[in-house]
Amino acid sequence: MSEAEGSSSADSSQPAGTSPAEAQPPAGPMRQQRRRRRGTRFLLLFVVPLLVVLVAAGFYLHGGRYIATENAYVKADKVLIGTEVAGRIAEVLVRENQQVEPGQPLLRLDPLPFRIALARAEAQLAQVGTELRVLKASYHEKQAALEMARTRHDFARREQRRRADLRKRDFVSDASFDDARQALDLARQQVIVDERDLARIAESLGGGPDVAIEEHPHHIAAIAERDRARLDLERVELRAPLAGIVAHVPVAGQHAAPGLAALALVANDRYWVEANLTETDLTHVRPGQPVEVRIDTYPGRRLRGSVEAISPATGAEFALIPPQNATGNWVKIAQRVPVRIRFDEAHELPALRSGLSAWIEIDTGHRRRLLGYAWPDGR
Repeated sequence: MSEAEGSSSADSSQPAGTSPAEAQPPAGPMRQQRRRRRGTRFLLLFVVPLLVVLVAAGFYLHGGRYIATENAYVKADKVLIGTEVAGRIAEVLVRENQQVEPGQPLLRLDPLPFRIALARAEAQLAQVGTELRVLKASYHEKQAALEMARTRHDFARREQRRRADLRKRDFVSDASFDDARQALDLARQQVIVDERDLARIAESLGGGPDVAIEEHPHHIAAIAERDRARLDLERVELRAPLAGIVAHVPVAGQHAAPGLAALALVANDRYWVEANLTETDLTHVRPGQPVEVRIDTYPGRRLRGSVEAISPATGAEFALIPPQNATGNWVKIAQRVPVRIRFDEAHELPALRSGLSAWIEIDTGHRRRLLGYAWPDGR
């Protein structure tokens, strides 16, 4: 094809009344589009990945210092108070959820059986004293009987000797001599019996008549029984061992027994938070580190505290049935360790209740390092 034909065909493809320069698109907008594409490509290939790396590095550096958990609860001293003697509750002196002070009476048992027991113990003590005094009199009486038996023994011995001399001269019969010898043997045996009886009475007196009645074991046991009865009478009134709020208050007429809780007392003078942290979070946790506490009941308040102590064992070790990891199929489970957090003493606390849910964050002070750079000290 000749150039004339090509030009003629090209001219024929253009619209009528349009020049060749006007038919081509302008060069300025195309360059702007190429620049935008290059900028978008640079942003997606370099800037965005760099920002992701920086954010990830920031999270890594910032994440090693603060340990937070929602597995935390407010705790307080709880005392299950029970009577030390068994009896019927005659009077309840407090109401449910009432504030009590140390030593304040809580309830009172029926004192009549304990008064009767005290009277019986006092009578037993008096009877023991009388028996010991009678025993002392018996000792002195047995002493006199022993002296009499020894006198008879001496007379029988002299009589036996006289009859022995007369027998040699054939002045007495053999029967008379045998009677004298028998009387001597009986007197000797009577002395032995009285001596042993006197020793028995001395042992019953705790060593002899000179031992005081108050030092005798029977008298001491009777005094102890009287004191126990007197103590039981004092224990019919149950008192608060510490300040707090009473709960599960019984009603009059119920039977109280030792070892069974009659009511509960929750101390309200000192609260703390027990946070259960996983074992992997305890690497840098130490006592004394500052803690921020938020109670779910007061979501807008931030309380300050510090780590007071870390439990020496995991919570599973104190369970009623601890896990037996050496038997059966074993599955690894991250354990939790109770951490005790105390509130700052200068911090004014809101009204708290034992068992409230909380959120805590511990500032361990540990700062991770990445390529020699650490997160700046501060939040």
